[in-house]
Amino acid sequence: MRKKVKLSMVNQILIAVILGVIFGFALPSFSVQLKIIGDIFLKLMQMSIPILVLGQIIQAVGGIKPNELSKLGIKTIVIFAISSLLAAAFGVLVGILFKPGIGVQLTKVAEKAIHVKSVSLSETILSFFTSNIFESLSNGTIIQIIIFAIFFGIGLSKFMEKKPKSKLLDLIIDFNDVIIQLVTCVMFFAPIGIFALIASTISNLGIKIILPLIKYLFSYGFATFAYLLIWIVIISLYLKVNPIKLISNMSEMSLMALATTSSAITLPIEMNEAKNKLGLKDRITNLVLPLGMSLNSNGSAMHMAITVITIAQLYNINFTLDKVFYLIVISTFVSLANAVVPGAGLVSLAIIVPQMGLPVESIAIFAGVEWFVGMLRTILNVNSDVYSALMVGKSADAIDYEVFNK
Repeated sequence: MRKKVKLSMVNQILIAVILGVIFGFALPSFSVQLKIIGDIFLKLMQMSIPILVLGQIIQAVGGIKPNELSKLGIKTIVIFAISSLLAAAFGVLVGILFKPGIGVQLTKVAEKAIHVKSVSLSETILSFFTSNIFESLSNGTIIQIIIFAIFFGIGLSKFMEKKPKSKLLDLIIDFNDVIIQLVTCVMFFAPIGIFALIASTISNLGIKIILPLIKYLFSYGFATFAYLLIWIVIISLYLKVNPIKLISNMSEMSLMALATTSSAITLPIEMNEAKNKLGLKDRITNLVLPLGMSLNSNGSAMHMAITVITIAQLYNINFTLDKVFYLIVISTFVSLANAVVPGAGLVSLAIIVPQMGLPVESIAIFAGVEWFVGMLRTILNVNSDVYSALMVGKSADAIDYEVFNK
């Protein structure tokens, strides 16, 4: 008997995009009717997002032992926060300079949704906090949900220290697994939903939508490798090491990140190279790198920021300074909730795009390049975890330079 060839989700989506483009061009009057199928898929994907974000952040923060939130742990988290904020800001900067979405103006399908209201910086900061978490969940106000989840996670961490026999954390982990299974089930229909969205989009816009995707990939690729170069320069100067040696000692994990587009799969190789090639002591490697997989996502923060800027340009929307600040902060926070599910990049965009007042159907435009985007996102996620660990290791005198230089 012949073995059944099982296509990965990425390949299924890629085929769906190609078929969507063909149908959009060949049968425009039929394809435009498919929009309702795509809209149903997007609603299904969005329905569990507030709970997904809430649970993932509570689990990530609540799973940290209070003693790990010591001086070393706080230093680690500060480096994570600053590097992810700067990555998001760099993504915004590159998006503004390269203008990947300029040249094509999409139909303003939701005039009210994409209206940009100017508010003061103090109002923007105040809007991060909620007085009623159930209202935030109901409205899907993600940044308020994330901040509540961080505080809840800290409280849970302290509670588990006092009552280590409690099953509360296990219950939350199990609940999160169920939500991820729900999202995975919805993503099973992603090829159909993406096909419908692409076909209806192409039937409306034609070939002119292809150019921004090429410009977008080039812009994001430039931003990723430029940011990695900045990291390499900083680490080489701070550790006083040869930058070529640094790149060489991280080559295996970098290639694995590019090939698998998975931080989770890359983690064992990442930890091995950190200990045996970079000379990081166990106590730093074992704390910072697994923590980084959940709490440090430079690549994800940059991806969301530059994609939102591109979408805004496609719809000819100009963000005010306070809106740009909000985008940088929310991209950083949402990167904390970058769950390990098929099509995680699309899920993340489904979280942030509506929060920025942009039409959610615009996400479908980027489905065809998700695999390439995943490569760039993952190598920056993984390598920035290691660079952060090296900074923490240097400050704690926990790097063996003989191992590094051998």
